Amino acid sequence: MLPDLPELTQFATPIGICIALVGAVFLSLGAQFQHRGVSKVDSATERKTSAGLSIGQLLLLLRRPSWVVGTLMLGLAVVFQLTSLVYAPLIVVQPLGAVALVITALVNARVSKTPITRMALRSIGFCVVGVALFVTIATFTATSHAVGESELVIILAMLGVITVAFALVFAFLRHRFKAIIYIVGAGILYGFVATLAKVVIDRIKTLIVLGSGTGGFEWLTLGCVVALLAAAALGGYFVQTAYSSGPPDLVIAGLTVIDPIVAVCIGVTVLQEAAGAAPWKIVVFVVAGAIAIYGVFQLAKHHPQSQH
Repeated sequence: MLPDLPELTQFATPIGICIALVGAVFLSLGAQFQHRGVSKVDSATERKTSAGLSIGQLLLLLRRPSWVVGTLMLGLAVVFQLTSLVYAPLIVVQPLGAVALVITALVNARVSKTPITRMALRSIGFCVVGVALFVTIATFTATSHAVGESELVIILAMLGVITVAFALVFAFLRHRFKAIIYIVGAGILYGFVATLAKVVIDRIKTLIVLGSGTGGFEWLTLGCVVALLAAAALGGYFVQTAYSSGPPDLVIAGLTVIDPIVAVCIGVTVLQEAAGAAPWKIVVFVVAGAIAIYGVFQLAKHHPQSQH
């Protein structure tokens, strides 16, 4: 049994939460800029990006200043997110991205001059309440543990199966896809990305802070990094495609709800970050997750800019 990872300070979790909130701001602004760039490329080309971005369209995105700025902001969001994972457990900081949903909804309503409807506001409320409830319980329950080889192999195997499945479905059914399908796919993949990032960080902390590694550390960690990059690339492609058929706040809603729920499920079942949680807390986790997911699908249904 590997020992629990020591916290850097008694204020480690609050520090991680603050860093994650800053990352959420960059996530929100980056999504808005990227959406603008994809929309301009979509309107300038005959082939609609909703069926999947072509190589030519990807190259055109690189020439759009708004998309490049958005990408840089998302890069900063990732840096802040990874830094927050150094200080706090995955199931505490990962759901905080839901703050980006509120910011994106307000910014997008102002930029697009499209008022947020009552149903859309209610849907966003479901997302935020569900995530807030989850984080509140997780903050007083979660603990980080060093990750062993068996857990790491399980995560990599799960990701491999899911990535292949999404790639095959996309290859044969992409013309039937709508924004919500791309968003769900990206959210699941990014959930694994966050988990693998946390695993790599914790294994490095185990090696450096505790002065001991586990057998096969180098190869398994390298496998984590490769899998992380592959999942991030496919998830990023899905996100860019989703921007062409859905508003940015819908995309962010999916990512900031589905992503953390997937990551949290892995954190609870595989990484054992909630091993000490009372049964009633597990029930609250499930209910909170269901509320947040319901909000995402309701937002997809009722958002004034959603295309079905």
